[in-house]
Amino acid sequence: MSIDRSTEDCDMLREAIYHKPWGAYAYLLESDRLSITLRAKKEDLRSCQLFHGDPWEPDKPLEKLQMRRVAADDLYDYFRIVVKVPASRRFRYTMLLDDGSEQLWYTEAGFSSKQPQTKELGLPFFEFLYLRENDAFSVPRWAKKAIFYQIFPERFCNGDKTNDPPNAVEWGTLPATHETFYGGDLRGIMEKLPYLVNLGISAIYLTPIFSSPSTHKYDIKDYYQIDPHFGDLATFKQLVQKCHELGIRIILDGVFDHCGFEFWVFQDVVQKGPKSEYGEWFRIYSFPIKTHPTPTYETWGKNVWNLPRFRTSNPEVKEYLVDVAVYWIKETDIDGWRLDTASEVDHDFWREFRKAVKAAKPEALIVGEVPHDASLWLEGDQLDSAMNYPFRDIVVDFFAKSRMTAGDFDARLARLRMQYREHVNEVLYNPLGSHDTPRFLTLCDGNAEKMMCALIFQMTYIGMPVIYYGDEIGMSGGGSGEDWRGGMIWDETRQNQKLLDLCKKLISIRKTQSVMTNGDFTTVHADPRSNTYAYLRHHDDKRILIAINNSPETQHITIQNEKTGFPPELVLTDLLGEDKHKTSDGEIRLLLKPYSGVILSEH
Repeated sequence: MSIDRSTEDCDMLREAIYHKPWGAYAYLLESDRLSITLRAKKEDLRSCQLFHGDPWEPDKPLEKLQMRRVAADDLYDYFRIVVKVPASRRFRYTMLLDDGSEQLWYTEAGFSSKQPQTKELGLPFFEFLYLRENDAFSVPRWAKKAIFYQIFPERFCNGDKTNDPPNAVEWGTLPATHETFYGGDLRGIMEKLPYLVNLGISAIYLTPIFSSPSTHKYDIKDYYQIDPHFGDLATFKQLVQKCHELGIRIILDGVFDHCGFEFWVFQDVVQKGPKSEYGEWFRIYSFPIKTHPTPTYETWGKNVWNLPRFRTSNPEVKEYLVDVAVYWIKETDIDGWRLDTASEVDHDFWREFRKAVKAAKPEALIVGEVPHDASLWLEGDQLDSAMNYPFRDIVVDFFAKSRMTAGDFDARLARLRMQYREHVNEVLYNPLGSHDTPRFLTLCDGNAEKMMCALIFQMTYIGMPVIYYGDEIGMSGGGSGEDWRGGMIWDETRQNQKLLDLCKKLISIRKTQSVMTNGDFTTVHADPRSNTYAYLRHHDDKRILIAINNSPETQHITIQNEKTGFPPELVLTDLLGEDKHKTSDGEIRLLLKPYSGVILSEH
């Protein structure tokens, strides 16, 4: 089919229209459901229809389905439909775009005012000649419902003073440096499990626990030994067992991009030079090995001499590190790995890593540290999830720093969601802070109400919410990295109990309201003048409306019922405060106090 040039003068902005039959635009949700998305200029299309059929049955008429506008960012609208995969597993399709004055057919060949003929094989249709069941991206079932708690073990709790480093200081002594040891350990984490159960979390991520000379343990000396200042293998096994008994999963930090300077393999290279059999495990620029003024070997970061980088393309390196990952799963029954600097390791390594880990434990979760768009790692053959730092950046800019309006906030969130497949979004690791970022409360200039708004949003949004230890009780810390990793405050008189109570309530709501983990996300209100924002989480007949006032003034907002799907006359209950709100005259009217939010449910 040739391109119809008579369409060149139409008003529809064809340059903005985009679809591809792979990635986030067309994929299997499950083995029998196919998701298809189209992008168009914002507010350009009145409707978008999908016509589909079997490429090997050209005489059958195409089935017509209406695509739904599911999101909009600052430039584009996104239309989506989920269709049942036919029994033949063959699928060809085209789209009819309507802007109110013009209609265009959109195919792999481009645009035309004429409908493509079904008897033509191949182009111009988009086609899946065969949809394979195992191409569906499968993630651990438990991850969708997970609520993570990140622990920096050295600074969480000292449960066994007999294993303290000889230079350990009194808990909480300030100022802390990267050489300040408080004595936190595995026994301390075990001691505080009742606290975590009471908080309501369901999964723990531990930063590295293997033998290392530093407080942070990213300079690993021995991948097969628990750091003796944290405990031993028996203690860690006991911790994992107790977590599982309490319904808590536990994942470890995998440092497979680099090792520590004291790692025995690297030390062999240091001592034997070019005669070492392990020289190809690293990128050595020259011998003898020197650390200063510039390392004579490749490191993580810029010349971080105590973190030599592995050459992960080396088969021996790959085998060693994959064996490490499998060992800890089989030996201790951990529930997965968080992978440090995952974006700096080659893709083939992660493909082999995934196969081995999933063979050892199919429900193991693999979360990678990828600071930006992680699409290349989330095609189903490498990671299950990624640390969603772009999410955190958006939340910081809107709630903590007031750098954007509610409209900008919604647009950036929409663009981020549209980067990924739906089931990827459901398990993205969504933090407000981590050991690598300033404390969220500090970014809010100490305004706990701002942080409460951010927590309401985080706990009701799509993805796995993450609490960085101490954020729930109002710990602060800016400046250097050690300020972000302060000793956990266990003195209740120094804790922000209001913040802690809100965290508990939000976690309870997320765990008891299935729509929070299974539901779609739809924006129903985003006012850039008042900075009020409202959205719907909905699944089947269940709907929950969340409204947030991210401003220092009391705000009145009105939301039309037709946007929410609520019936004309209905009493809604605020799950945060049990206040009642009525819908009347086809709309919902809300009065929101400064920096506050409501979670409204029909029941």
